Amino acid sequence: MKQLRAIRGMNDLLPGQSPAWQYVEATLSELSSRYGYSEIRMPYLEATQLFCRAVGEATDIVEKEMYTFDDKSGGSVTLRPEGTAGTVRAAIQNNLLIQPQRLWYFGPMFRYERPQKGRLRQFHQFGVEVFGIEGPDIDAEILVMTARLWHQLGISDHVTLQLNSLGNSESRAAYRDALVAYLSERRDQLDEDSQRRLERNPLRILDSKNEQTQELLASAPSLLDFLDEESAAHFSQLKALLDGAGVKYEINPKLVRGLDYYGKTVFEWVTDSLGAQGTVCAGGRYDGLVEQMGGKSTPAVGFGLGVERLVLMLETLQVLPEALSQQVDAYLVAVGDVQSAALMAAEQLRDELPWLRLQAHCGGGSFKSQMKKADKSGADYALIIGEDEAAIGQITLKHLRSDQQQQTLAPKDLAVLLQG
Repeated sequence: MKQLRAIRGMNDLLPGQSPAWQYVEATLSELSSRYGYSEIRMPYLEATQLFCRAVGEATDIVEKEMYTFDDKSGGSVTLRPEGTAGTVRAAIQNNLLIQPQRLWYFGPMFRYERPQKGRLRQFHQFGVEVFGIEGPDIDAEILVMTARLWHQLGISDHVTLQLNSLGNSESRAAYRDALVAYLSERRDQLDEDSQRRLERNPLRILDSKNEQTQELLASAPSLLDFLDEESAAHFSQLKALLDGAGVKYEINPKLVRGLDYYGKTVFEWVTDSLGAQGTVCAGGRYDGLVEQMGGKSTPAVGFGLGVERLVLMLETLQVLPEALSQQVDAYLVAVGDVQSAALMAAEQLRDELPWLRLQAHCGGGSFKSQMKKADKSGADYALIIGEDEAAIGQITLKHLRSDQQQQTLAPKDLAVLLQG
């Protein structure tokens, strides 16, 4: 029988990889809580029209990458390719926008694209979305928050913040006309993908990876020269806030992001530690999206962070805590007819020491074979219960990583000793 395998680009997360993910998830959750953000969880499957309306019909996501199919009722549904649209839908549907909201989410997203290092068809994203606050101070807060995250993870020296403003819809339209006019005169010098975008989504040409196209863009009109007065003031205040907070940034006038809903502030945190997949975190303002999706006009800003890329970066830079490699603190060895005593002692220790990662041996075996497994587990201690220990209600503590003398103690005394 042919062996079944995972779908290409949808990877298993194996036990040896889980500790790094748990560390990142816990760090993100704890940091969000410290800033007053609350978790929201949305369905993986949404109506296709949600993403067509929110993300944009002319984007690569909608045109090429979505996992879309008809369900049994005949409706078109899509596995979520990003988190903002679903968050907005949930906020409108559940009347969350009667007051400002600071939200975060974590979970899998799905895009059909060529799998490569740091880019999968099922990938995981952490995101932050804020609704109901229109000033540049909230833009600054989420950027300061991400800067704190990099510092906490030990990668501050390996990420760079790129910043731009897209202005309002009117200033973008004026810039769009100027860009189209400039590029139309040089259409035959554009790559094929940029020629297609020239008709449907010309601002996306600014993000082209084609070297010849980028050479053409070097002399193209600059988006920053077309900013409306309000957007220019917003951008200026944001930069002043970041300067005051000591967050360094680079202005990138070609930064537009790949989704139609962005306006005013856009940003990316980029790195050269991952090769071609250099964006670790990206986002910006989307003040018009809530109204576009049927809600009341509501200012909004947020970002998304690719967890696979972040974990890969931490592994590449070797900055994960060494303690993550240790999964067990103590290994309980039970020799002879002592299974009941061993089970009770293990539970008593777990009651006394909630933090203790205690693995109890199951399946029998000799003392020698069990001690080999205790050592292989990576535990610092072997807790031994033989028939002699069981008879007097005690446990022998053997240090596996040092030469300290072993001791035989009652479970409560052992708990006190391990508590230190």
